[in-house]
Amino acid sequence: KNISIAELSLPGSRFPLEGASDADIGSNAQLSYTLSPSEHFALDVKSKDKNKVSIALVLTHPLDRESVSEHRLVVTASDGGRPALTGTVQLVISVLDANDNAPQFNQSVYKVQLPEDAMPGTVFLQLTATDNDEGINREIYYVFGETVSENVKELFVIDKLSGKMSTAGQLDFEDVQSYDLEIEARDKGTPPLSGHCSVELEVLDVNDNAPEVWVTSLSVPVPEDAALGTVVALLSVSDRDS
Repeated sequence: KNISIAELSLPGSRFPLEGASDADIGSNAQLSYTLSPSEHFALDVKSKDKNKVSIALVLTHPLDRESVSEHRLVVTASDGGRPALTGTVQLVISVLDANDNAPQFNQSVYKVQLPEDAMPGTVFLQLTATDNDEGINREIYYVFGETVSENVKELFVIDKLSGKMSTAGQLDFEDVQSYDLEIEARDKGTPPLSGHCSVELEVLDVNDNAPEVWVTSLSVPVPEDAALGTVVALLSVSDRDS
């Protein structure tokens, strides 16, 4: 007999079973039932009257599909004859998945270095998350966390299905030297569960700025008899690169 039971069924849940029949009469037809040893199930037999009993499989401990997805038990019916005769039925219990596992990234923190002259569309990271559930409960998509600003989302994009991250805009080391990007992997279960990771992206400087010079005149004009070493101008030079 095939039985399907939800993974989140509560202990005490009952699943009626069909009893056995015996063509004999009297004590030879008096039936008793036993269940093969199980950590999760027990057999409950109640007498309705002297000729009828109700049999139910009772859940005694919570199920976990990720540990055991199928339980196989044997119910044995014995009559009251001497010697007793028996009949058996095998119970094949399939545990139906519940969305009780959140996606997990293979790393909690990804560290990436990217030159500031990286072209838009450059793929710089492959995110990977897994979910131990099955079916739609393990289907994952990737999104930015709520703390990521819209300005940052204009510079980076995530392929929702593959988890590939790429640049979408032009980076500038002189503007921002690093980014801390919070990423979520969400499953499609009901309700959906999320896993989180952080991408620490360091922007590497490229020599894309020429030095700038400022001249501040201190003495104009310069007399022809000015002594050697007379300060005539102050030059200031700076470069925005590192």
